[in-house]
Amino acid sequence: MTEGAIRASIVRAKAEVVEQMLTAISTLPLSTLEDFTADPHRVAAGESYLRRALEALLDLGRHLLAKGFARAAVEYKEIPALLVEREVLPPPLGEQFRKMAGYRNRLLHFYDEVTPPELHRILTEHCDDVRTVLDALLRWVERHPERVDPSL
Repeated sequence: MTEGAIRASIVRAKAEVVEQMLTAISTLPLSTLEDFTADPHRVAAGESYLRRALEALLDLGRHLLAKGFARAAVEYKEIPALLVEREVLPPPLGEQFRKMAGYRNRLLHFYDEVTPPELHRILTEHCDDVRTVLDALLRWVERHPERVDPSL
């Protein structure tokens, strides 16, 4: 891995996936738990949209580390701490992002323990957190054009 080769196309693609998933979440009937759980397809969709948003956000962070700092992150939960260490994210936002990585792992590996009420709470109370981290990562990229190859 070499520094200074962040691919603008990858940054855009991952950010677009996050935005698409957040938009999809916003179309779900989340006003009440009853509305959300009235159709099991809504719960499944919400889980899928959230997981995909988190994975794209984590993949973006991994790309920034790999190409901007020549630092590989093996586990998703490592990514936020490494982004804080490299001053891409401030510590409080890094901690928030670490919790998101943990929740992504919960969705993937402990899916049978995620309840519809828990998922509803996350979708209604924490989707803005995803956007906050995305915005912070994109602002860092904008402030460091010397690390970005716009042709890639």
